[in-house]
Amino acid sequence: MSTPTALEELAAEFAVHRPHLIRAAYRLTGTRADAEDAAQEAWLRLSGLDDAGRAGIRDLRGWLTAVVGRICLDRLRSAAVQREKYVGEWLPEPIVTPIGAPASEDPLEAAVRDDGLRMAAMVVLDRLTPEQRVAFVLHDAFAVPFAEIAGALGCSPAAARQHASRGRRAVEDSDPPARLELAQQQPVLEKFVVALLAGDIRAVTELLHPDVVMIGDSNGRSRTSRRMIVGPDKVARFVLGVLAKYAPGTMENGRPVLVNGDLGLWLPQLPAVDGYLALDERVQTFSVRDGRIAGVYDQVNPEKLTRITRPEQ
Repeated sequence: MSTPTALEELAAEFAVHRPHLIRAAYRLTGTRADAEDAAQEAWLRLSGLDDAGRAGIRDLRGWLTAVVGRICLDRLRSAAVQREKYVGEWLPEPIVTPIGAPASEDPLEAAVRDDGLRMAAMVVLDRLTPEQRVAFVLHDAFAVPFAEIAGALGCSPAAARQHASRGRRAVEDSDPPARLELAQQQPVLEKFVVALLAGDIRAVTELLHPDVVMIGDSNGRSRTSRRMIVGPDKVARFVLGVLAKYAPGTMENGRPVLVNGDLGLWLPQLPAVDGYLALDERVQTFSVRDGRIAGVYDQVNPEKLTRITRPEQ
């Protein structure tokens, strides 16, 4: 049997950390492709070091996490420019898991069990500046020292600490609903769907939290809210108004799924019938606070649904 080379041993060690790096990069960017690309780029940078460079790494996991942070910072800055042309609101790419499915080896499907990756929390992270997001996530979620974060951001440790502090304050001020146990989410979602099927605007409104928000993401390629909708009356009227454009029973084609670890709905693409509009595939996520729905996230951008795990119909 041949002896593993130094590079093969390094690759094996990197493979242990790769799931962690993908989780970190997804929390930083909100997209699967960017997360996987960042992990791959981190490997290329590690493998490209000479012996002295590798020997100087005292904590490989921490070093790789900081490298991923630097890569994701560039992606976030680029995304900020691209989103100026984006039509409507932007939501993170959902990580969809069929309920009751066997445990997956996909690092993101495992990662979304983490409360910090629920959709409501990811939406709040997306409101931070790239520097705030990287500093806050690397320090608070992954305990990366500010000296290393400063290297990733290209600033002083004091400035890195300030970025993290501002990001932390923004997250605390936004106060996204905490994740509830699925058993607590389920009856709320079931009542909501029943009220929608009945077209009962009063029942729908009563199931919505006073501070409810609805965010749709289509990039102009499907029907959903173009701007954030706030308040139970406006959300209820919008949802029921849109639902009336589709054939009766459309919601009955939905399947409950886990979306970033919380209960959600997957709706398949359906053709136009009898004068009703065709339905585009969509994934809807809900956050619950005080027994009512506090957030509705409607993902219908087909580019963000290409890699979801769909339930059996």
